[in-house]
Amino acid sequence: MSEHTDNPPITLVIGGHGKTGSRVAERLAAAGRATRVASRSTTPRFEWHDESTWTAALDGTGSAYVTFQPDLAVPGSIEIITAFGVAARDQGLEHLVLLSGRGEEQAQAREAALADSGVATTIVRCAFFAQNFSEHFLVDAVQDGVVALPAGDVTEPIVDVDDVAEVAAAALLGQVPSGRVYELTGPRLMTFQDMADDLSKAIGRTITYLPVSTEEYVVAAKEAGVPGDEAEMLGALFADIFDGHNSSLASGVEEALGRPARDFADFAVQAAPTGVWTVS
Repeated sequence: MSEHTDNPPITLVIGGHGKTGSRVAERLAAAGRATRVASRSTTPRFEWHDESTWTAALDGTGSAYVTFQPDLAVPGSIEIITAFGVAARDQGLEHLVLLSGRGEEQAQAREAALADSGVATTIVRCAFFAQNFSEHFLVDAVQDGVVALPAGDVTEPIVDVDDVAEVAAAALLGQVPSGRVYELTGPRLMTFQDMADDLSKAIGRTITYLPVSTEEYVVAAKEAGVPGDEAEMLGALFADIFDGHNSSLASGVEEALGRPARDFADFAVQAAPTGVWTVS
């Protein structure tokens, strides 16, 4: 078991270069919390599929922000998450904050596995990220002016990653009750056509939403250079999350932060001037 001499001990941020992890690390640092960002490219290195890297990353830490790649619900992840919980307990960690997906039955099984480790576990369960349009796989689609997804006219309570990071950081800093589930959504239900309309207004040109089948999406993703396994995984994930079961709002952001969740339109207005969607 590690000896904790820091006051407070270090917080490990797994995936600290990602969309949520980088923002969590920034907020912890701004609050004066010592942090250790860990990924496959850091020293110490952290690799989910190599348990030998976990000990050095966990050493001397008292808490951790946990994000699993490529997705918490992928086959085989429950065994890895279970083993990580044991490792965290054996290293003396006192608090884990896990990023999870809203309405994903398989993800919830992973949540339970981590909570069963004996380490106090806070779950940050999230809807579809607004920043998928600006920092992930939909950037090129917005630049091209056509967002093609197998989502039909389903409504999503799309959530801003800054809200997610703020809730996670508040949990790690002890500013909100730990050991519970915070279910995070945006303030309104939106179709992807609604999102395209908000993007069009913010950018100043038309962004079209094109509903496609799951099979069409997977084929197009492969043709665009997405590795076959990843394209198939995304197709299966979208078929699961875009079936309408997430078409409801939750109050986790307001419960944790005492303010309303940030609206997608505000995200689009703020992101557009950065040039992320500028067509060269």
